[in-house]
Amino acid sequence: MPENSQSVLQEKNRLIREKLLKWLPEQGEYQTQIAGFSLFRFDESESCENCFYEPAVGVVVQGNKRSVVGSEEYFYHEYDSLLNSVDLPSQNYILDATPEKPFLGLSLKIDRHIIGQLLMEQPELAQGNVETARGLSVMQIEVDVLDAFLRLTELLDNPGQIPVLAPMIVREIHYRLLAGPRGRFLRAINTAGSQGNRIAQAVSWLRKNYKEPLQVDELAKKVNMATSTFHRHFKQITTLSPLQYQKRLRLYEAQRLMLVENEYASRACLAVGYESPTQFNREYKRLFGEPPSRNVHKVRELQV
Repeated sequence: MPENSQSVLQEKNRLIREKLLKWLPEQGEYQTQIAGFSLFRFDESESCENCFYEPAVGVVVQGNKRSVVGSEEYFYHEYDSLLNSVDLPSQNYILDATPEKPFLGLSLKIDRHIIGQLLMEQPELAQGNVETARGLSVMQIEVDVLDAFLRLTELLDNPGQIPVLAPMIVREIHYRLLAGPRGRFLRAINTAGSQGNRIAQAVSWLRKNYKEPLQVDELAKKVNMATSTFHRHFKQITTLSPLQYQKRLRLYEAQRLMLVENEYASRACLAVGYESPTQFNREYKRLFGEPPSRNVHKVRELQV
C-alpha cells in the first residue's frame, strides 16, 4: 500500500478508535441502533469463547485476536478485516488486552438480500470468479471500506440521521466488498446455482436441524449435489466434514445449555441430539479438552 494511503488508513482507524472508546466505557459487546452493526471492547485477554460466526465483516481497530475457525487458525491484528461468507464454528482468544489498551473491534452482518440486489443491479459484479473458496478470509482492510465504517460509526452520535443514512452506508459497504478483492468470496456463496450457494443452503439446514440424525447422502440430495461433490465442497468452504460440522453445532449448544441455563450434562446431551452419554462425553472432551462438568466449572471460574 502506498505510504499516503497507509497514513489515511491510520488516521481513519484513529478516529474510529476514539468513537469506540467513547461508546464503550466498559468491556463487552454493544449492539448499536443500526441493525447488524456491533462494537466490541475487551480489557483483558480472554479464555476461549466458542461460537458460530454468522456471515459478517469485522474490523480489528486495536489489539490482537486468535481464532480457530473450523480446522484453520487465524491471527488478526490492527487494521485487519475478516470476512466470513457462511456460518462457521470458531474458538476465539483475545490476546494482550489491558484496560489501558483494550481490544477494540466492530462488525457488520452481511445481508444476503443486499448482495443479491447488487448482483442483479450491477451485472459486472456478478461476472467475477464464483469458484468455491474458503468461507472466511483475512486481509488488511481497504481504505474505502474503513471510510464507510467510520461514517457508520459517526452516525451513532446523530441517531436522528440513522434511518435515512445508515441503510445507504450499509449498502455501500456491501458494494465495496463485492467490487473489491474479496468479492469472489461473496459471489461464491451468493450466486444462485453455484456450488458455494448450495453449500450455504446445506449449512442453513444443518443450523436448523442439528439435533436430527444426519444422512449425508440425503442432505446432498436436498441441495442437488452428488455426495462426493457435496462432501468435497462442504469441507473446502467450512474446513470440516458435514458430520464434524454437526458435532460442533451440538457440542457448542450443549456447552451453552450447561453454562447459561444450568443444565446437567446428561440433560444437555439429550437436548442436542445425542443418544449415548458415553459418546457425548468422549466427543466433548475431544473438542474442549476435558469432560463436560469439569469444563463448565472451569469456564465459570474464569468468568468470575
